[in-house]
Amino acid sequence: MLALLGLLTIGLLLLLIISKTLSPVVALVAVPVITALLGGFGWEISAFITDGIVTIAPTAVMFIFAILFFGIMTDAGTFEPVIKRLLRAAGNDPARVTVVSALLAMLVHLDGSGAVTFLVTVPAMLPLYDALGMRRTTLATVVALGAGTMNILPWGGPTIRAATALEVPVTELFNPILIPVLVGLASVLVIAWWLGKREGKRLAVDTSVELSREPVPEEEVAAYRRPDRLWFNGLLIVAAVALLISAALPPHIVFIGAFVIGLTVNYPDLAEQRKRIDAHAKAALLMASILFAAGCFTGILKSSGMIAAMADASVELLPASVGERLALITGLVSMPASLLFDPDSFYFGILPLLSSTAEQFGADGLEVGRAAIMGQMTTGFPVSPLTGSTYLLVGLAGVDLGDHQRRTIPLAFLVTLIILFVALLIGAVSM
Repeated sequence: MLALLGLLTIGLLLLLIISKTLSPVVALVAVPVITALLGGFGWEISAFITDGIVTIAPTAVMFIFAILFFGIMTDAGTFEPVIKRLLRAAGNDPARVTVVSALLAMLVHLDGSGAVTFLVTVPAMLPLYDALGMRRTTLATVVALGAGTMNILPWGGPTIRAATALEVPVTELFNPILIPVLVGLASVLVIAWWLGKREGKRLAVDTSVELSREPVPEEEVAAYRRPDRLWFNGLLIVAAVALLISAALPPHIVFIGAFVIGLTVNYPDLAEQRKRIDAHAKAALLMASILFAAGCFTGILKSSGMIAAMADASVELLPASVGERLALITGLVSMPASLLFDPDSFYFGILPLLSSTAEQFGADGLEVGRAAIMGQMTTGFPVSPLTGSTYLLVGLAGVDLGDHQRRTIPLAFLVTLIILFVALLIGAVSM
């Protein structure tokens, strides 16, 4: 019963968001509350919601102050030199711009943090996309593909979880699929180039620029530019990113401090501070509301036992006839599974059972783990409604979650299939 309710909850959520029947905030709260009531839960739903909100709170706080911080840095003109250099490197060619976006996402994601990747890459590239009239959904897709594929690396969360759950060294799990992953990264660059070419063709007949905010008069822009503080602002951004990557401080503390310093140094006048905060408060609070709504959603699913029940049912319903091909099947469903299961539930709940089942049929259980990390919360994490990073990405890019999922899911699935195909060719995963 719980497994069915969990599947119904996630299915309805995806349907309502992708079809734009309900806004993400409403769907994330209303759908799990209704299904939990159908499951016989009563007043304890409030405790489930509270648990979820407490879990998501640091991410929401981080997002609010991150958007304010990067907004102030943009207002001060900090990114203008970077944008100009990127424009020169790209030659105003949308195909080059999208490839640069993918490469930047891959580079930043070397630390394995989706939040850091999105917080660094999207604000840096977004003004360039707006200047060229490129769609922000393309930026979100390219960054998602780059970060998602890089998340397969040995220090990525899913790979570490898989190795831990299967009780094997992470190198034993990852090294055989190094070549497939490299091919996957190359395929992301090809896809980015293709998307850029499509943008170029669109811009040839459509010169409209997609902006999330009303255009601001140039004289007003010049009034809050701070070219004399360019080096200070640049060093402040580098210091904030370095602290994020080093994990010396929690991310929300980093951005609270960076915001306070950046605002005070660039706009010491109280009236100016109010104006700059007001300019970015709408976007920050809108996405914070979505993050807290996501906390309600995950809190209900986890605390009610729906996710655990879905994990158990997935294994129990598995036909014995597919046991020998579990690795292949796992690879095929790994990316879509990101829409149904959070990484802990999948890797610590489902993966060990799938691996042991495969071994009972004479297959290599370790291959199931390799197949799993080709998509489950790797290529699939930037589109999953179960991760705060997805909402962070669409919030920073200023795009609709449903639009992002519609455009990105097929391409993320394609990258997983490419990695799986190469793994089959070299024998890292068996048929």
